Amino acid sequence: MSYTPELVAELEILALFNLGSSQEGLKVHQTAAPTAIAAARRLYDKDLIDQPDGGYLTSLGRDAAEHAQSLLTILTTATTKETA
Repeated sequence: MSYTPELVAELEILALFNLGSSQEGLKVHQTAAPTAIAAARRLYDKDLIDQPDGGYLTSLGRDAAEHAQSLLTILTTATTKETA
């Protein structure tokens, strides 16, 4: 399995969610990039968010966002160490 542009776009949306608050959602406006709009729709279809244009994370979506954000932190930290 490889990372497709579609999966990367979905990961980017998941990385935008504030995991510090379950009361804070996300809105992907119609003026957003078409890739972001499509990614939000796919996350909704996968039952990771509760609205096709964002909304709130579902329970499964919160797990996915936690993993996505953790991976991003790990990879960013590893890159920072290499350049130091």
